[in-house]
Amino acid sequence: MEPGQSYHIYNHANGMENIFRDVENYRFFLQQYAKYLSGVVDTYAYCLMPNHFHLMVGVRSDLAGFENLPGLSSTQLGHASKNPVIKAFSNFFNSYAKAFNKRFERKGSLFVEHFKRGLILDERQWQETFLYIHLNPVKHGFVKNYSDWKWSSWHTYQSPNKPSNLDRNYFTNYFDGWDHVKNLMKAKKEWLFNKNLE
Repeated sequence: MEPGQSYHIYNHANGMENIFRDVENYRFFLQQYAKYLSGVVDTYAYCLMPNHFHLMVGVRSDLAGFENLPGLSSTQLGHASKNPVIKAFSNFFNSYAKAFNKRFERKGSLFVEHFKRGLILDERQWQETFLYIHLNPVKHGFVKNYSDWKWSSWHTYQSPNKPSNLDRNYFTNYFDGWDHVKNLMKAKKEWLFNKNLE
């Protein structure tokens, strides 16, 4: 994961379990995410669902201050083989999994090993990823309308004056305003619905 690049990050629960069992799990995940990663990446979109999640982030160009991030030491930063961004994500997932296991008295890995990450290469891929993440609850049948799913960044974009760790301006590099996003989402949803009827 390189500075100045955007990535689609996602992972799934290990086996048939859920990684979010109640409201507090969702809240704690976002709280720990901000704690471990707010100094590492800019977040453009997210969606948390019972058994998996999606994130869309940009690795910050200025990596100064990594030594102050939770779970990262200056000795770790000195090793070229240890990417500090990947390490920060790993520490975040570990912190969530440990707390989850303790609360529900479970053992073993919560997530599928090694979170997935895909480099976003161009403008079209950035748009598609942004739309896909927000449409994911509809794709998986959790809701009929993406705006009804509470645990996504869609609502943060709908409330631009509400404090948030989300970077709500960067999307304007790829869309002609929020109405453009909404129109594309509507078209994508209709395409997905028609595809499911086939």
